[in-house]
Amino acid sequence: MLYFNNDYSEGCHPRVLEYLTRTNMEQTPGYGTDDHCAAAAQKIRALCGDDTLAVHFLVGGTQANLTVIDAALRPHQGVIGADCAHINCHETGAVEATGHKVLWLPSRDGKITAGQIRQYVHDHYASDSFEHTTQPKMVYLSNPTELGTLYSRSELASISQACRDTGLYLFVDGARLGYGLTAKENDLTLEDLARLCDVFYIGGTKVGALFGEAVVISNGELKRDFRYMIKQHGGMLAKGRLLGVQFEALMEDNLYFSIARRANELADQIRGCLEELKIPLLVPGVTNQIFPILPDAVLEKLSENFVFCEQERVDETHRAVRFCTSWATRKEAVDALCAKLRELCGTLSQSKSST
Repeated sequence: MLYFNNDYSEGCHPRVLEYLTRTNMEQTPGYGTDDHCAAAAQKIRALCGDDTLAVHFLVGGTQANLTVIDAALRPHQGVIGADCAHINCHETGAVEATGHKVLWLPSRDGKITAGQIRQYVHDHYASDSFEHTTQPKMVYLSNPTELGTLYSRSELASISQACRDTGLYLFVDGARLGYGLTAKENDLTLEDLARLCDVFYIGGTKVGALFGEAVVISNGELKRDFRYMIKQHGGMLAKGRLLGVQFEALMEDNLYFSIARRANELADQIRGCLEELKIPLLVPGVTNQIFPILPDAVLEKLSENFVFCEQERVDETHRAVRFCTSWATRKEAVDALCAKLRELCGTLSQSKSST
């Protein structure tokens, strides 16, 4: 079987493993206070163009999301996100388990807008019973989104301004940030994220690390006592240097970005094949996630040799699924997937052209 169901099936990039092996017998202080974490954090600050940033390393995305959100919000406050936001759909109520409600907004492409945010806050305070409902205090975005779409610099700037005007924190989930920053149509940079967000994170788990996310905080209010919150949420890893070592490797010589770019290029090859076969997409995309709409019969045959994710049913005979490339995807696997799609869908495409 060839796996296209996620971007974390493999272990880690060989250079990350080499760094871990080379430093294995070093004796270092614990809990992320070692020189490797310090060096990795400084590399991230340099890439963001801001030496004042606080950088903390956590094990995984769900842990990063719930720790950041719980650290930022008071008990009566909630976080605004898209209906399909990861914290709303894929984290088993982890944020709600901390006592904070996810306040979701409808979205067609995985993104929400500055206008929606402003309207939500206006409507909250315009209600006579606003003190009886959850107060919005943070906006959560993921970039890329759950549907593989991207926020542009202008969109993020508008959302950032809306948050500042309405007194909300802006938090960007960057579990797949590498794939977003290296996409062809992207115009955002790490410097933009550091300037426009109160907090964001650089995902390692899905972009070449064994595990780990780097939480980057620009807002001074959120920097204060954040390590207490990491500890309280079980995120203060005794062997914290394991996280720092991995990000040292990923941030050296642009490795993080080069391996993410390669995953996008392989995804583009799949998109090109789908376009050639006139197979529609649930949403257009430019990152490592692709959402084709295919007949049930084709998907049944395809599943004999390939693993992919179910997304949603489109009609009685068609479903949208997700193909996902990663830093470790082999071109031979992509070639095999495209060949099988041509075999299964070629006649279908020809019949559409003749009608």
